Amino acid sequence: MSIVMDADALNAFLSADFPQVASDFQIETVSPDILVARLKVGAGHLRPGGTVSGPSMFALADLAVYCAILSRIGPVGLAVTTNASIDFMRKPVAGADLLANCRILKLGRVLAVADVLVMSSGIPDPVARCSMTYSIPPK
Repeated sequence: MSIVMDADALNAFLSADFPQVASDFQIETVSPDILVARLKVGAGHLRPGGTVSGPSMFALADLAVYCAILSRIGPVGLAVTTNASIDFMRKPVAGADLLANCRILKLGRVLAVADVLVMSSGIPDPVARCSMTYSIPPK
């Protein structure tokens, strides 16, 4: 399936429809194979000890999957997460931005399944891995 929303269109959509969180995230790249999203890590994303919190990493993964799906089907605001699983594998670098590399595994009429690897600067291996299923509303 071809790309119908590029990174600029997705960032504009997030700013318009999700202004409460849009400034924390940026869609870096979109291709038929992968979407890369960035969490601009700030003080509000840190937990005691200075590492990025699990809920912040989960939010990044969820946003990456959502945007990867929209990049293929267009601006469908009511696509929602129906299942999610996340493995936290290692501590991210304190204060460094995180990147989510998202691949859509299946995109059907009503369900989409995707995998996300969350990466941290200076660490060659993922800090988290997430699998998500989204429900796509009827057109």
